Amino acid sequence: MAPYTPQIIYRECAMKSLALTFVLTTLVLSLWSSPATAQSTDTRSQSSQTAAPDNTKSNADSDNRTPSADQQPNNKSDMDIAQSIRSSVMRDKTLSTDAHNAKIVAVNGTVTLNGVVDSAAERSTVEQLAAQVVGPGRVVNKLKVNGQ
Repeated sequence: MAPYTPQIIYRECAMKSLALTFVLTTLVLSLWSSPATAQSTDTRSQSSQTAAPDNTKSNADSDNRTPSADQQPNNKSDMDIAQSIRSSVMRDKTLSTDAHNAKIVAVNGTVTLNGVVDSAAERSTVEQLAAQVVGPGRVVNKLKVNGQ
């Protein structure tokens, strides 16, 4: 057997150093990523425990689902009616977000209002805005007041 030369000893040390660096890096990365995984799991569990919006039950009501936007014809007059009412509702900054999000469906010139609003006054205001566009006899107001 030939004695070890300085070059062979240097290569062996370099390989051991590289292997040690790899093991330590892997260990550090695995420990560093574990708290992040636990934290993201905690965040998901907290968000699933968050209370549902107040109007969830009302929106699930079958009376609150008809007619819907997919039943609105694509004719220009009905689309223009719905767009005009939506613009009027959105311009009224005294209305709540719930009122701004009310469903407005026009079918053959008759408008149906669906959804949940914060007060009876908002319910009336949205109906009046719709009536200004199509006339008072052509508005079906199915809006519900939150909590009633």
